[in-house]
Amino acid sequence: MTDPATTPGPATHQTIDTSVPHSARIWNYWLGGKDNYPVDEEAGDAYTAVFPGIVTIARSSRAFLRRTITYLVDEAGIRQFLDIGTGLPTAENTHEVAQRLAPEARIVYVDNDPMVLAHARALLYSSPQGATAYIDATIADPDRILAAAAETLDLARPTALILSNILGHVADYAQARSIVTQLMDALPAGSYLSVNDGSRGIDPVFEQAQDAYNTSGAVAYNLRTVEEITAYFDGVELIDPGVVPVTQWRPEPGTPAPDVIAEHGGLARKP
Repeated sequence: MTDPATTPGPATHQTIDTSVPHSARIWNYWLGGKDNYPVDEEAGDAYTAVFPGIVTIARSSRAFLRRTITYLVDEAGIRQFLDIGTGLPTAENTHEVAQRLAPEARIVYVDNDPMVLAHARALLYSSPQGATAYIDATIADPDRILAAAAETLDLARPTALILSNILGHVADYAQARSIVTQLMDALPAGSYLSVNDGSRGIDPVFEQAQDAYNTSGAVAYNLRTVEEITAYFDGVELIDPGVVPVTQWRPEPGTPAPDVIAEHGGLARKP
């Protein structure tokens, strides 16, 4: 296996703050991982005490990622992936799914948490035929992301942009849409956009738990309506079945009828 490339950025030298909960570590806790601290477990437990369904949302989000990556490799022929807000490595990461199907696939991960960076250096290994790189940057700096990604990806070739549970961290919705537009404008025709985020207007208990979390000291995560999530795909062509609860996006044949959950997502092609 080859070592992952890491592109350092301004946040590389930050220390890990264990005094406040962090969304990536809480998400890792909900997924059954061990890369978290007591403050994250406390915040995660407080959340699940109000809304136990968050664990289902977290795991359904990961399953949606696996299915979309599989579609992109097997049916769309994509071999390049830009995954922004990847979070802590767990099972079925983007590069693992993509390179299992196409070892030559090239993946660039983006995050800005020092703990995530440390784990990426240690764990995100590429196949010998492909490449896996890591950029230390925030989604609020798309110019830096694109410049650094171009060191590993050929952005003149179709590329899949993965935005999984990250746009909710952009407080201003207009800014979030602008970021998506700027990133997709830099990619050629035949590229794909995958977005999934927590949705408002589906489950009031979920909204109550999220509002409480946003006052915990952690970086706030803003739920968006289904219409707002759908608008991220303006200008690109949605793949059937469109923007739906992530459990209902092309579920595996033979699985039980999927539940409707307050996490919506979709996949679209740039014409």
